[in-house]
Amino acid sequence: MQSSEMLGKTPEVQLPAPVIGPGYTYGSVTDKISSLVLSRRTPLAWFVAFALASLGTAMLFGTIAYLLYGGIGIWGNNVPVGWGFDIVNFVWWVGIGHAGTLISAILLLFRQQWRTSINRFAEAMTLFAIANAGLYPLLHTGRPWFDYWLMPYPNTFGLWPNFRSPLVWDVFAISTYATVSFLFWYTGLIPDLATLRDRAKNPLLRILYGIFALGWRNSAAHWNRYHAAYLMLAALSTPLVVSVHSVVSLDFAAGIVPGWHATMFPPYFVAGAIFSGFAMVLTLSIPLRKAYGLEDFITMRHINNMAKIMLVTGLIVFYGYMMELFMGWYSGSQYEEYLILNRMTGPYAPLYWALILCNGLIPQLLWFRGVRNNLLVLFIISLIVNVGMWLERFVIIVTSLHRDFLPSAWGMYYPTIFDWTMFIGTIGFFLTLLLLFIRVLPVISIFEMRELVPESENA
Repeated sequence: MQSSEMLGKTPEVQLPAPVIGPGYTYGSVTDKISSLVLSRRTPLAWFVAFALASLGTAMLFGTIAYLLYGGIGIWGNNVPVGWGFDIVNFVWWVGIGHAGTLISAILLLFRQQWRTSINRFAEAMTLFAIANAGLYPLLHTGRPWFDYWLMPYPNTFGLWPNFRSPLVWDVFAISTYATVSFLFWYTGLIPDLATLRDRAKNPLLRILYGIFALGWRNSAAHWNRYHAAYLMLAALSTPLVVSVHSVVSLDFAAGIVPGWHATMFPPYFVAGAIFSGFAMVLTLSIPLRKAYGLEDFITMRHINNMAKIMLVTGLIVFYGYMMELFMGWYSGSQYEEYLILNRMTGPYAPLYWALILCNGLIPQLLWFRGVRNNLLVLFIISLIVNVGMWLERFVIIVTSLHRDFLPSAWGMYYPTIFDWTMFIGTIGFFLTLLLLFIRVLPVISIFEMRELVPESENA
C-alpha cells in the first residue's frame, strides 16, 4: 500500500530529489547561476589557474611560430616513424571532444534529464578540444599555408583534393563535427544569454549579451522554434559521435601496416573516445563544483552516472585490447604476431603495460559504490584514464611504425622538446579557453535547470 501511494505521488517523468538540491525556486536557480558571471567575485584560484594556462598558451604559439620557421624537422618524426606526437595528440584531443556531444545530444534525445547540470561545459569542452585537435593535422602537412588545397573549392589550377587520402577525410570529419557542435552549443546558450542581458548592470555587457541573444524575448513562438531547432541539431549531432572517430580510426584501418589493418577499429575508437571524454568531464567537473559551490546542481547522482559510463566504455576498450591479442594470433600473419610480441616485450613495452594498467585494471575499481562516491579517488582515476588513453594512442601509432615489415628499416622514435612544448601548450590553450568560458558565460544551463525545480516550490 505504501509503495502504491508513493507511485501515485511520483510520476514517471519526475526526477529523483538528488538531481537538484532542495529548496530551490525558479528565481533562486537563476540568481545562483547568473551570479557566477555577473556579480560574484572571481576567486583567486581562477586567476592562478588562468596565469598558468596562459603560460601554456604562450608556449604553444611560440612553438608553432618556430615550427613555421624551421619546419616539422623540429619534431621527432623520422623514417620509419612518420607519425609521432602530432597524430597521437590529434586522436587524443578528438576523443576528449566526444563526451560533450554524447551528453548533450544523445542523452537529450533519450530524455535523460540528469545531463542538464553538465551538458553546458561538456559542450564547451568539446569545442575547445576540437580547436586543439585541428591544429595538428594542419601543421603536420609541413606547409600549412597551403592547407586550403584540402577543401573542394572551385579553382582554375585544376587542383582537387584526393578523396582517398585520410588527411582529407579528417578535414571533412573535423570541420563538420566542429560546425554542428558549435551550432548546438550556441543554440542552447541563447535563452541564457537573454537572461544575462536582462540582469547585467554594465551597459556594455547588456549590449554584448543582447547582440548574441539574437533578440530573444521569451515568447511562446521563440520557445517553439527553439525546441524544434535544438532537437534537430541533437539529431544531427548524434551520428557524428559515431562517424567522426570512426573516420579518424579509418586513417589507420585503411592502411596495411601491422596493428592498424583491423575492422574493429571504428567501434573500438568510438568507445575509447567516450571513455576518455567522460574521464575529462569528471576531471573538470569535480574541482569546478567545489570551487564554485555547485554541489546542489552537480550532484553525486551526476558523478555516479558518469563513473558508470566510464566503467562500461572502459570494459569495451579493454575487450578491444584482448581482441587485438587474439586477432594477432588468429590471423596467422607473422607480422601481426610479431607486433603483439613487440608491444609486450619490445622497447616500448613499459608504455604498453602502463596503458593496460591505466585503462584496463584501475577502472575496475568503479564497480564499487564507495569508490564512485569518493570524489578524490574518482578524480585520481579520471586523471589516470586520461593518461592511459594518451598512452594507447602512442602505442597504436609508434609501435606499428617503428618496426613494420623490413628489419633493415626499423628505427626508434624519441619526442623532442618541441613535441612536448606543443603538447603541454595545447593543454594550456584548452584550459585558457575553458577558464574564459567559465568567467563570461553560464557554466550550467539556467533555463534547463529551472525545468527541474518541482512545481510546488513555485506555487
